[in-house]
Amino acid sequence: MRILPTLFSIVIFLIISKVSPAETIKIKFTEDDSYSIEVAHIDIGDTIEWLPKNEGHNVEFLAGPKINSLPTKSEIDKFHSVIFKVPGVYLYGCTPHRNMGMLGLIIVGNDFHNLEKIKNIQLSHVATSVLKRLIRIAQSHSKSS
Repeated sequence: MRILPTLFSIVIFLIISKVSPAETIKIKFTEDDSYSIEVAHIDIGDTIEWLPKNEGHNVEFLAGPKINSLPTKSEIDKFHSVIFKVPGVYLYGCTPHRNMGMLGLIIVGNDFHNLEKIKNIQLSHVATSVLKRLIRIAQSHSKSS
């Protein structure tokens, strides 16, 4: 008879342990015309906040799954926040500094299904080089499934 309550407790524990609260990742605009976190691996439902700790920067999404559902570019020097609900790879950059390589990648749910589209985005030579580096970092640090 004691087995049933113990089994029930174990099942409840396993269910609760699989449900993790959404996280918030904070990314700053740096003095070096870059983002403090260039490659972010997050889970579905997590939030990224961009903090204007240095002047002259913003966030503009260049590619990602369901790109039309993402907010338009942020204003320069303003706080920006996005909750990511769709898995995949997102590429963003600073509008005034994108061609100089101020880019970032977000990998949601460890899903790389749209990586080829990201690789084919037309960017300046410098930004393309930065994107290739960010992709290598993203792939080498992908979360274990």
